[in-house]
Amino acid sequence: MALRSSTATSLLSRTLRHRLHATSSPYLLLEPSAHRIPRVQSRAASSGGADPPTGQEPAPAPPMDSPTIKVVSHLRDVGGGAPIDAGGSARKPLSLWPGMYHSPVTNALWEARSSIFERKMDVGAAGAAAGPQTELLTKTPAQSRTAIAYKFAADDILREQYRDAWNEVRIGKLLEDLDALAGTIAVKHCSDEDSTTRPLLLVTASVDKMVLMKPIRVDTDLKIAGAVTYVGRSSIDIQIEVTQVDQDSLGSDKDSDPIALTANFTFVARDSVTGKSAPVNRLSPETERETRLFEEGEAQDKLRKKKREEQKAMHGNVLHKFHAEAERLNALLAEGRVFSDLPALADRDSILLRDTRLETSLICQPQQRNLHGRIFGGFLMHRAFELAFSTAYAFVGQRPCFLEVDHVDFLKPVDVGDFLRFKSCVLYTQLENKWQPLVNVEVVAHVTRPELRKSEISNTFHFTFSVSSDALKNGLTIRNVVPSTEEEARRILERMDAEGLFD
Repeated sequence: MALRSSTATSLLSRTLRHRLHATSSPYLLLEPSAHRIPRVQSRAASSGGADPPTGQEPAPAPPMDSPTIKVVSHLRDVGGGAPIDAGGSARKPLSLWPGMYHSPVTNALWEARSSIFERKMDVGAAGAAAGPQTELLTKTPAQSRTAIAYKFAADDILREQYRDAWNEVRIGKLLEDLDALAGTIAVKHCSDEDSTTRPLLLVTASVDKMVLMKPIRVDTDLKIAGAVTYVGRSSIDIQIEVTQVDQDSLGSDKDSDPIALTANFTFVARDSVTGKSAPVNRLSPETERETRLFEEGEAQDKLRKKKREEQKAMHGNVLHKFHAEAERLNALLAEGRVFSDLPALADRDSILLRDTRLETSLICQPQQRNLHGRIFGGFLMHRAFELAFSTAYAFVGQRPCFLEVDHVDFLKPVDVGDFLRFKSCVLYTQLENKWQPLVNVEVVAHVTRPELRKSEISNTFHFTFSVSSDALKNGLTIRNVVPSTEEEARRILERMDAEGLFD
């Protein structure tokens, strides 16, 4: 019996040491809580296996029961405007840890953000004792500016986490980081540095015109940076730029534009106790560019309000609106009716919208939640993008080239445990430019509750793809997508109107 006990202890000790030495990630540190086992300080130390220093006793063998292994998380100081090192390994413990699904950058951003919530929650029971902010501050865009540096050239582990099948950066994973960065920027702008006021609940309302300027390489350092550009009463507009210097152009007479992607987020503020809209700190632009962005945001805000008023005015007069669009609906449905009534005579260069559909589903898990306990918006964008990419891939027959996120609406929050279904289709194609045909993919996320026989839309996503010029030169053609129902035709018209294609 003693021999078996000694053997089991030896095996457990070797297994634990193997786990420690095999952990080469610079982002997580596994450390037993009750035993003196050498700390893993870096990738070099974790792969070494050196003997303990002379005169130091080796760590005692762990007992028969399995030791508790805790994840110790650290983050370097992100203040002072210095970029966050995406591969940084200096971390600190958290009391508000939202799970381990997310990217190292998202985790680092949430660590920095959670310190605000931790400080405020210490004031009263669950933060309810703290009152709302009573006096709004005026801040500059520079006070919310935050940057992240991805050291892809030197950090092979970080590079591998973001590499896609074509040795470029995974756009879906980058979307998570962009959403997390936008949230951090919003929190920095709304913070009043007063621990006696409760923090606001900041929710992603929409994403507009996220445009990819050029492919993002995974072998060259990357930087994303953003700041608040405009605020309304309870809304916050944030612009983020992804920059990457093209190594092939270095040393040439004219370097290429380093901007690889731009994104615009809108957040809305809610009182964390009452759930009602809450006012946010004012914004005072300083530079000429900040003033221009503020004026653009103000004009966009007025346009959004005007559209909402027009929609309210049209409420109750839906039939009149449909009659006004009857001609456009009939034009869109004409070819679809041929597919239904005379399929042998249908245009072979066209395809019904319903035949482009794909679908995926999942149960939302705790590891996918954000700091507020809801499913992370960046995770939803990630999953929606990958389904949209697959939809475009199956439709085109070639690897699609991502161009932009046209629009994302976050209509309802998604909770842990929800049964979430993503439904995608090619909504329409734009074939006027034969050298850059556009494939517009719609993804709709449904929260389904089988026990209630109920399903409701939580998010809508619109993505635009194209194909490589080489494929077009080799004779690849893109088919026209036609609707077969009035509901499909209206969705197409609404999206085209939103994109200004009928202006």
